[in-house]
Amino acid sequence: MKSMSYPKKVVIGDITVRDGFQHEEKFIPTEAKIWVAEELVLAGVKHIEVTNYGNPKGMPQFRDADEVMRGIRNSKRIGHLLSDVSITTVTIREKAVERAIQARKDGYGPDRILLMVSTSETHHRKNSGLSLQEYWKMAEKYIPMARDAGIKVNGTVSTIWGCPMEGPTEMKDAIAFTKRWLDIGASDVEHADHDGSASPDRVYAYFSELLDAIPKPEKHIVHLHTTRGWGLANVLAALQAGMTNYESTLGGIGGQPANFVDGVPVAGTGEYYYRDPNIVGLVSTEDMVVMMDEMGIDTGLDVDHILRLGAMVERIVGRRLRSESIRNGRVPKKGSMQ
Repeated sequence: MKSMSYPKKVVIGDITVRDGFQHEEKFIPTEAKIWVAEELVLAGVKHIEVTNYGNPKGMPQFRDADEVMRGIRNSKRIGHLLSDVSITTVTIREKAVERAIQARKDGYGPDRILLMVSTSETHHRKNSGLSLQEYWKMAEKYIPMARDAGIKVNGTVSTIWGCPMEGPTEMKDAIAFTKRWLDIGASDVEHADHDGSASPDRVYAYFSELLDAIPKPEKHIVHLHTTRGWGLANVLAALQAGMTNYESTLGGIGGQPANFVDGVPVAGTGEYYYRDPNIVGLVSTEDMVVMMDEMGIDTGLDVDHILRLGAMVERIVGRRLRSESIRNGRVPKKGSMQ
């Protein structure tokens, strides 16, 4: 009997506290963000993304960035585990990188920061305020500064499979951008379907081409949204291509930074590019972990802990989220019903 080919062990990073909560239109309490980060670490997650060091005027969900970082660093619940955990903050522009470096010097900063380019010039300028040429120049200056401070750098490539503003994009451009990130000192590269544009055939084609060009799966991270419900199908396509690193959010939340928080209109990154901003977000951590567990893939995570945490995140945000597994649980094992 023929069997599917896919890795038997993967790494799953969770980015609920940053990407998940940034799309919420109510401010998530600082204590809740810290608690979710703690619970993720206790569940076995080794990579968490927790805040954005950009200007909080436009993105007030991150006005507590330093408090969140200090709270995690000083946590008595997970302090003994943090030496094995990588904590990431987003730093799109220069001041954010400088802020992360200073926080690192002050003893509570991130282990890793994230810079981002889009293969779509329009999307990139909207996201960063710079042209691609200007951004690459900035990255070449600031990556060595971050590394000198003991901070690793992730280079993200977005709009790989399409842009909500420009339409179709060329996948080969994303592979060229990946090579450039690694050449200028990025530790790893996130490959992002930021709005659910990718279909499984193109996900498989891209990651197959990527691993042919740069055959180091440990350097690549799969970041998939499930706006149109294809998220787990795309995960399966990435698995079959040989990808071993993934990131996701509890409840499948996240997306474009909210432009309306606690009843107040804010800048965010402008008008939402989704038809229904309530039905967006990343692949659900709970559903991906349960699926992989059933496939015999070792995630290193406590599946039951993840499911309990997912249910609590629904209470934190105050609504039903997009995980099916926290409703129906894991697939029963032999003897589990006795």
